[in-house]
Amino acid sequence: MKIESTAFGHEGKIPSQYTCDGENIHPPLSFSAVPSQTRSLVLVVDDPDAPSGTWVHWILWNISPRIKSIGEGNIPQGVAEGTTSFGATGYGGPCPPDGEHRYFFKLYALDIEIELPKETTKEKLEEVMLGHVLDKGELIGYYSR
Repeated sequence: MKIESTAFGHEGKIPSQYTCDGENIHPPLSFSAVPSQTRSLVLVVDDPDAPSGTWVHWILWNISPRIKSIGEGNIPQGVAEGTTSFGATGYGGPCPPDGEHRYFFKLYALDIEIELPKETTKEKLEEVMLGHVLDKGELIGYYSR
């Protein structure tokens, strides 16, 4: 399974418009080679280089497997967004306090749909996903201020 962006390549530099230094909107993303038995997709964006531990920038679930892309700054209808490390739902772009950080855009194919409230955190989402992941794709971007 693959996740890609027309805004930056795998292990490339994330343009500032997708960060706290710019428009702070999420980049365009596309998905391919999703397993045929997939019931829903999950997207997790996090930064393992944050000084206080992994910082969660965005979590989405119940993305239809028929969706092949998410346009810049748009969320498909019916998709749920959870609470990030910023304490809010929605995308929070890269904003590293020091040096260059890695940002992991992780796409998971699940054999279930998930019913969780919007206050859900990455940890709770991962608990529910346990044993239901069919495949995973990853896109890594770098950003420094």
